[in-house]
Amino acid sequence: MTVSVAIESPFQDEVKALVTALDAHLLPLAPEEFHFGLDLEEMATADMTVFVARTEAGEAVGLGALKDVGTDKGLRTGEVKRMFTLPAARGRRIGALVLDAICARARALGIERLVLETGVGEGLAAAVRLYENHGFTECGAVLDYPDSGYSRFFEKKLSA
Repeated sequence: MTVSVAIESPFQDEVKALVTALDAHLLPLAPEEFHFGLDLEEMATADMTVFVARTEAGEAVGLGALKDVGTDKGLRTGEVKRMFTLPAARGRRIGALVLDAICARARALGIERLVLETGVGEGLAAAVRLYENHGFTECGAVLDYPDSGYSRFFEKKLSA
């Protein structure tokens, strides 16, 4: 399956379906107060870039977003948000393609550091492997997230 990744609007039925599927996947993994996903309106703000992975037939199979959070710890920082691949499409490096696009966009915007929050447990083990394989290292709580037993935090310094 050939997949391409492009910047798209979150206000599309296929993107809404991906976000709904992601939320359903995450729901049983942590109490509601430890879910930090964005809704479609939040994904459409000026500080966000939404990436959609599509098959050559045009089917949306993956999603990710970059939020420009400004300066944090003295570095221009971006946050990786809403990473998801449809279960039927997993194992085809779609998440890697989306994350590559996010990193490239971050560099183009002059972002020096990427951070992310993800959950814990087997349900997110593949996501953690993806981040680690892309040079993210585990760190303490980032931005304004609470430090809890339901989250893991990662960061990656970007070069120009």
